[in-house]
Amino acid sequence: MKAISTFVILWALWGCDANQEKQEKVVTDETVIPVKLSLVEAETRSEPIRVAGTVASSEEARLSFKIGGIVSRVFVREGQAVRKGQLLAVLDMTEIDAQVNQARFSAEKSERDMKRVQNMLKDTAATLEQLQNATTGNDLAQQNLKIARFNQSYAKIISPIDGTVTRKQFNEGEFAGPGTPGLVITSSRRNDWVMRLNVSDKDWARLKIGDKANVQLDAYPEETFTGTVTNLAQSADPVSKLYQTEVKINPAGKRFATGLYGKAQLISSQNRQYAVIPVEAVIEGNGNKGFVFVNENGKAKRLPITIGYLDGEKVLVSQGLENVKEVITSGSAFLTDSATLQIKK
Repeated sequence: MKAISTFVILWALWGCDANQEKQEKVVTDETVIPVKLSLVEAETRSEPIRVAGTVASSEEARLSFKIGGIVSRVFVREGQAVRKGQLLAVLDMTEIDAQVNQARFSAEKSERDMKRVQNMLKDTAATLEQLQNATTGNDLAQQNLKIARFNQSYAKIISPIDGTVTRKQFNEGEFAGPGTPGLVITSSRRNDWVMRLNVSDKDWARLKIGDKANVQLDAYPEETFTGTVTNLAQSADPVSKLYQTEVKINPAGKRFATGLYGKAQLISSQNRQYAVIPVEAVIEGNGNKGFVFVNENGKAKRLPITIGYLDGEKVLVSQGLENVKEVITSGSAFLTDSATLQIKK
């Protein structure tokens, strides 16, 4: 009996030692990661809009013939300087002149017919209705003659501004369609330069006329030009779904030309509030998306964030850190959700 009691006591003691060893092993196996915390600061800033575009003259004329026809003469070439009122191109006038003559003959005949009916009405040989019809026919013929002469006057292209021919899209002997731009003239005024940009609807809504811009051109890599937003399109391009924006540039004495490529940073006057954190706090950044870890009762918690933009060693976060006071910086790359934290000072 005494031997059995001794065995039971030894078994109980062995079980307690085994449980204690198991608990100690669980505690030992749990990884504790040392980390540092950084405060989340709040700042109100204007997020810049960065977009690429090309330089052009703000006064640009896309010239075409009003009616279609065969191009008879083109008097200019690309790159040539032209003056306001200068003749640039004409159509072959054979068909156009014939149409004017045809309309003139019709107008003369309708006028004779109207006078004849007037004389007949005096002799009661015609009715009032016949006179009214003849008068209407004469009015229509006169209007057709006016249209033909108007088309005749616009069978040539005359420069409306002083400038330079930057594009010539037809040659002598080719058919030019009505209203199809064949010559592009840009103003030759030295300070009349803009950069044309295409922005998204989100950025368009943040801009207004008068907002400032900084422009860098590939042609002058060491220069930064100042500019001002002067035009915002009121409808999107049907293909790209983007809105064209014009920024007037101060050339600061530099020589500009149509087509120069560059990038602009538009500074919106509309401010937004951002949460500012160190760049090392952000993990798995992809575009404007990323993640951070925060301390939640000694455990790591992973939060998604939306990045506004980078400012040196700081990240301005537009969404995701509402009511968050601190984020994990040092050690964040080794964390997983619910990992145990050791906060270092």
